[in-house]
Order: sequence, then structure tokens, then C-alpha cells
Amino acid sequence: MEAKKNRRHTISVWVDNQPGVLSRVTGLFSGRGFNIESLCVAETMDPATSRITLVTSGDEQIIEQIIKQLRKLINTQKVVDLSELDHVEREMAMVRVKAEDKSRAEVLRIADIFRCRVVDVSPTTYTLEITGNHEKIQAVLSLLKSHGILDIVRSGTLAIQRAKKE
Repeated sequence: MEAKKNRRHTISVWVDNQPGVLSRVTGLFSGRGFNIESLCVAETMDPATSRITLVTSGDEQIIEQIIKQLRKLINTQKVVDLSELDHVEREMAMVRVKAEDKSRAEVLRIADIFRCRVVDVSPTTYTLEITGNHEKIQAVLSLLKSHGILDIVRSGTLAIQRAKKE
């Protein structure tokens, strides 16, 4: 028998922009023992609606259960698993990394290769802004690790379905 495969899923949830709605969504996950790996929430073009973009992992059965439960929540307007559609994902990270005399050029070279922006400089550190998909962020972080990552902050994943091409 083949083992069930856990995959990352990016789910968009349109909800009423009201107090307590986000709490109900996150409560659904914690109450069932599911983990949210990434979470971004913001108002849409309509100020009465917010869009929650969350990333979670699980096999197809678990993801199907999560989506069904999200659709049942009060104040939920729409739920879409973007992982099943053609979509674009981006995440931003800011990383403060050691940049001592012997490693400054190498850190800048890594930043240049991955199109990172240097947003702050001190005599011993660089702070880099990295924008890209999850895999790109992970690749940059793995290369910077050997130089000494001092601090990191990540935005979480944002995603949008691609427009249909005619």
C-alpha cells in the first residue's frame, strides 16, 4: 500500500471583514490539530471583505476536510485551494546576516544572484530583503546560513490565481 503524501497547499479564504473572523479560522485549525505554516490577511478592494491566504500541509483527505470546514464557517464567502490551480506565489523575508571583512563580498554576491535588495548596512552586518516563492527564500537562507544569520522575519505566502490566457 502506498503511503499518503503530505503536500503544501496554499488556500485563499474570502471572509467578512469583521472582528473575530480570523479567530474562528485559526481556531478551526488548532481545534483539529492542523498546523498553519503561513498566514496573511488583508482587506480586499471591497472594505467589507478580507482575504486570508494560508499555507498548510496534509494529504488530500486532510486538505479536503479543511476546505469543507472552512466553507461551513460563519462569515466565509469563498474558499479556493490555489495549489490545484495555475497561480503565482510570493513571500518576502528580511534577513540580518553577518558581513565581516572576509565575507562581505560573498554575501553581496549571493544577494546579487538571487536579486535581493540590501536594505540596511552596518560595519558588521547586511540586512537583505528577499522576495520570491517559498523555494527561492529557502535557497537563499541555506546559502546565508554559513555566514551567520542573526535575525529573520518573513511575511508569509501571498498568492493569486493566474489570469486565463486566451
